[in-house]
Amino acid sequence: MSQDIKTEEVNESHLITERREKLATIRKEKPVAFPNHFRKDTHAKDLHKRAENMDKEALAEAAIHVKMAGRIMSKRLFGKGGFVVLRDQTGDIQLFLNTGLIGQEKFEEFTHWDIGDIIGVSGVVSRSDKGELTVRVSEIDLLTKSLRPLPDKFHGLTDIEARYRQRYVDLIVNMEAREVFRKRTQIMRTIRNFFDSKGFEEVETPMMHPIPGGANAKPFITHHNALDMEFYLRIAPELYLKRLVVGGMEKVYEVNRNFRNEGVSTRHNPEFTMVEWYWAYADYQDMMNFTDELMTTLAMEVTGSTEVPYQGLTLDFSKPATRMTVQESIIHYYPEAKAFDLDTREGVAQLATSIGIKFKDSDGWGKILMEIFDEKVEENLMQPTFITAYPSEVSPLARKNDDNPLITDRFEYFIGGREVGNGYSELNDAEDQYQRFMAQVAEKDSGDDEAMHLDKDFITALEYGLPPTAGEGIGIDRLVMIFADVASIRDVLLFPHMRNRAE
Repeated sequence: MSQDIKTEEVNESHLITERREKLATIRKEKPVAFPNHFRKDTHAKDLHKRAENMDKEALAEAAIHVKMAGRIMSKRLFGKGGFVVLRDQTGDIQLFLNTGLIGQEKFEEFTHWDIGDIIGVSGVVSRSDKGELTVRVSEIDLLTKSLRPLPDKFHGLTDIEARYRQRYVDLIVNMEAREVFRKRTQIMRTIRNFFDSKGFEEVETPMMHPIPGGANAKPFITHHNALDMEFYLRIAPELYLKRLVVGGMEKVYEVNRNFRNEGVSTRHNPEFTMVEWYWAYADYQDMMNFTDELMTTLAMEVTGSTEVPYQGLTLDFSKPATRMTVQESIIHYYPEAKAFDLDTREGVAQLATSIGIKFKDSDGWGKILMEIFDEKVEENLMQPTFITAYPSEVSPLARKNDDNPLITDRFEYFIGGREVGNGYSELNDAEDQYQRFMAQVAEKDSGDDEAMHLDKDFITALEYGLPPTAGEGIGIDRLVMIFADVASIRDVLLFPHMRNRAE
């Protein structure tokens, strides 16, 4: 441990001791240290908006009285007066107080309060001599004593890991972090409003499954004592949602939490949020059109424009996304592929070998083709793009194409070089689905932890008849990354999962 870190820890420990001593004094003087009587009536952002066109004289004439509460972010004392920056959930407001406004005794009490303390104030709105909107405080109360000092106001919480581990501190000092999560809330609300306006019903399906399904992923396993059964945390809601379509619910959606026992990175978290929906009597083409409309709506609602800045790019949601098949995209981004026959296993195997991609002898045409796509195409798909015609081999739940049974009526939606959504015309042939499940079981038996299980009850549901249906899932976390212009998924999760600290 460096000397600077040791010194910093000693200083913080000293400050905590001082603050605890102040709290002990408060406890001696008051029967309840933290009062709960104060009720605010105004937020900082609303006050700034209300007064933005009012000068000093207009404010004096209006005599706007407010009650506000929040955290002391800075204070500057001079003789018998001082200025405070108060921060609430919407922003900052300047306070002015002196002995003439609140009395000598209360002002003396105030001088012992610290940065980070939560206070409630009442007063009249004015402008300072420099024109800054200010509340002239007539009443002030300490509502909560902060026992730990906030990070240095000039540097903030600069330790990235600390920001994620102590999100509560990050939110106190970093208004940009608050804005990210405000946008997340706005995105969730807009998505729900959009689906509701299109006649979809929001539903809830189980998060503990007796059989994991709906995606190729490694599940978390838990045990239910009363039933003496193993359950799997949901990796996707797909098979349950399609059961509802079988039951006659023709338009359903779920904003759901999914869990996958996989790696943690700037793009992946073990638990994540998706919106997944199913639409009877529609196909994957309808779903792509629907997605274009959804994204345009989100862009306008969240950013006010169909041109969205993202990591140095300008993403354009004003027009339909580009559409290319898997094979077309490989040739487009890797022209050397034209020299190989991409319609045969031999051809894609030769291409993969020339690139240096390793594959198993048991891998078919589809798996090898997708390895090439992952290597040469995905990271180039920066503008909104639908990639279509995915191989049947890697699409066990999608409907086969009428003209070419080697591919399915499936697409993936890419933005910023990463997959954001996955959709397809659903496989509604019970016998075909059974055969594909069995192929997945064979993959699992050969060592593929992410291959699907056989879900007999889902086959039974299909045997009752699933109408022609299209479905799609979009990752909410990745959408927030795009509209908030951040590069790491941890910046859009309030409490991302992280490795335990080394003791």
